[in-house]
Amino acid sequence: MTTRSSEAQPTIVHAPHPPLTEYYEREEDRRTWVGEQFDKTASDYDRIENILGLGTGSSYRRKMLGVAGLKPGMKVLDVGMGTGLVAKQAASLVGDPTLVTGVDPSPGMIRSAKLPAGVTVIEGRAEMIPLRDGGYDFLSMGYALRHVSDMSIAFAEFHRMLNPGGKVCILEITPPNGKIATALLKGYCKYAVPMLAKLVAKDKDTAQLWRYYWDTIEACAAPEKVMSTLESAGFVNVRRTVDAGIFSTYLADKPL
Repeated sequence: MTTRSSEAQPTIVHAPHPPLTEYYEREEDRRTWVGEQFDKTASDYDRIENILGLGTGSSYRRKMLGVAGLKPGMKVLDVGMGTGLVAKQAASLVGDPTLVTGVDPSPGMIRSAKLPAGVTVIEGRAEMIPLRDGGYDFLSMGYALRHVSDMSIAFAEFHRMLNPGGKVCILEITPPNGKIATALLKGYCKYAVPMLAKLVAKDKDTAQLWRYYWDTIEACAAPEKVMSTLESAGFVNVRRTVDAGIFSTYLADKPL
């Protein structure tokens, strides 16, 4: 586990990665392009995610929510909910789906979500969550950090939504150490998965979205900068765990 030193000078990160001009021309175009891609390919998302995660996605999400301190009775906000893969596990762990609220900017993803009855779903962005301050004990984000437009604003919103003592759990994929390991992962994510997507997807743009998925992983801000930006938003006990060299979980607490 990596823990940020309180003596380290914080670095604030805004856009999580530079513009990827292979897909859109300017940073200002990113949100529209990404939103359109997720809307169009939402019905394929869970199927392709199962290929990418080798069938371990649900159990891993559940495990890491537990590691982060999610307990029965906690009120949960899942930001970047997508098709509900994290929110579903959170509802099971807290024991009551009505304690879980999901937020996502994509109407297509929301329509494709498979959630237990009782989960509240709201259309909205991480940088502008359409809810009143506080009220949540736990905030999760599953593999969506690379798609926000400004991490510093999103983390300030996370801080706003949590009760004192509330916990943050952000799941992400980060490149492994070493050129060979990175090349192998890139070959799998950017080429093998999109090739499989062409065979099983309903929408022709699904393969392109999963190529983009890898490019955002490769270009994303370094973990140390993500942790520093969490600190700058007011979080404490900021730390990161890594599984299999690529699955990063960022954990932090709102002060009491």
